[in-house]
Amino acid sequence: MKNRIFGLETEYGLIFIPHGKVYLPMEKILGYVFEGLIPNSWPSNAFLCNGARFYQDTGCHPEYATPECDRVFDVVVHDKAGERLLEKCLPIAQERLKEEGLSGDIYIYKNNTDSMGNTYGCHENYLMRRDIDFWRVTEQLIPFFVTRQIYTGAGKVLKVAGRSHYFISQRAQHIHEKTSSSTTSSRSIINTRDEPHADAEKYRRLHIIVGDSNMSEYSSYLKVGTTALVLSMLESGYRVTGVELEDPVKAIREISRDLTLKKKLRLEKGKERSAIEIQRLYLEKAKAYLSSEEEDPVGRDILERWEYVLDELEEDPTRLDREIDWITKKGLIDSYMKKKNCDLDDPRVAMMDLQYHDINQDRGLYSLLSREGLIERIASDEDVLRAIDIPPQTTRAKVRGDFVRFAKEKNRSYTVDWTYLKLNGYWEETILCMDPFSSDNARVKELIAAAESKD
Repeated sequence: MKNRIFGLETEYGLIFIPHGKVYLPMEKILGYVFEGLIPNSWPSNAFLCNGARFYQDTGCHPEYATPECDRVFDVVVHDKAGERLLEKCLPIAQERLKEEGLSGDIYIYKNNTDSMGNTYGCHENYLMRRDIDFWRVTEQLIPFFVTRQIYTGAGKVLKVAGRSHYFISQRAQHIHEKTSSSTTSSRSIINTRDEPHADAEKYRRLHIIVGDSNMSEYSSYLKVGTTALVLSMLESGYRVTGVELEDPVKAIREISRDLTLKKKLRLEKGKERSAIEIQRLYLEKAKAYLSSEEEDPVGRDILERWEYVLDELEEDPTRLDREIDWITKKGLIDSYMKKKNCDLDDPRVAMMDLQYHDINQDRGLYSLLSREGLIERIASDEDVLRAIDIPPQTTRAKVRGDFVRFAKEKNRSYTVDWTYLKLNGYWEETILCMDPFSSDNARVKELIAAAESKD
C-alpha cells in the first residue's frame, strides 16, 4: 500500500449513577475524568506524551484522537491505548467524588448510541494527495463503506415500532446523506471537511464518520486496513464497476437489519447484489492492484484476513465470534436469552448490549471474554501499555510526544496543536510541523536544548 497517515477519533459515552438523590452535571463528572490525565487542571483540550489528543466533544463526551500513524497496526494499538488511558482515569474520578462528599459510579462506554437515541461517532482519517480527484474517489468508496459494516459493525439492540431488533451497526440508522460537511445535523457516509492538518497544497483529509467504535482489535484492523488498501487502489487508477447503489442511505440501513447477510441491494442500473457480493468485487480488484505492486506483507495480510472473513460470513457468521464485534455480542445475547428464557425486549438484554462496551476491564463483557482467551487479538497487552506513553516513532507524533514529555518534566508552560509547538516564555517562537511523515524536527531540538541550558 502507499505510505499514508491514519488516525481514529473516538467519542466515548459517559454515565454517572449517584448513590442517593444528589446528581452532578456531566460537565463536572467529565472534569473529574480529565483530572486523571491532567492533574490540578480542567482543560478541554490536551495533547499527551504519546502524541494523542484528549478533549471534550459536543454533548460532554470524552474524545480520544490517536496520534498520527503510518502503520495500520499502530492505529489499532493506539486506539486501544485510548481505552486504557480513560480506564486509568476512573479511580481518580471516583476519588474526587468522595472528596466532594458524594457517592456514585462513573461508567465510560466505547459505543455509539445512548438510551435517548443520540449518537456519537468514531471518525476515521486518511491523508490523501491533493492532486487526486477527491469526488471521483469518494463516489467509488461509497458502496464500500455502505457494505463493510458486515465485518466492522459493533451490533445494537434497537426498538423499532415498539419491538426490539438486533442490528449489525450502531451508526447505520443515524446516517442521512451520501456526503456532507456536517458531522451532527446531517451525518453522511463521507464527510467532506477539508482540514488536512498538513501542507494543504499537497494533502487533504478523507474524513469518515460512518463507522462504529470497535472493541475488537480484529474489526479495527480490518476497518482501517481494508479502507487504506481500497483507497490506495483507487488512487492508482483502479475502478470497481457494477457497485453503484441506487440509494446508499437506504442500503446502509437495510444491511444493518439483515442478519442473514443475504439481502439484495438495488443498484443504479437495476441489478441487485448482496453486501458480501459487493465486498468481494472490491476484494478482487484489490488483489489485482496489490499483485502489480512491490511485495507488501501488510497489504497481503489485510487481503487474507478480508477474504477469510467474507468466506466465513457467507458460510456461517457465527464462526467469527472471536473476531467480529456484532457477532461476538450477538452470541453472548443469544446464549443469555436461551438460558433465561427471555427475548430482546428484556431490560437485562439492553444492559448486556451496553456492558459489552464498558472500558472497565473488570466489568466490560468484551474485556472479560478477552481475558478468558476467547477473543482474537491483533496486539499484545505489552504493545498497548507501551502506546499509552510512547508515540509512533515514524511520524510527526514522535516530535509532539517528545516535546510534551520534555515540557512536563521541566514544568514548562507550552502550547501544542497538530501542526505547531511552542514552549511559552522561551524564544516565543511558534514552530510549524506541517509534514506528518517527519519524525524529526531540528528547530524543536534547538528549542529544547536552549530551554535546558537555562536550567
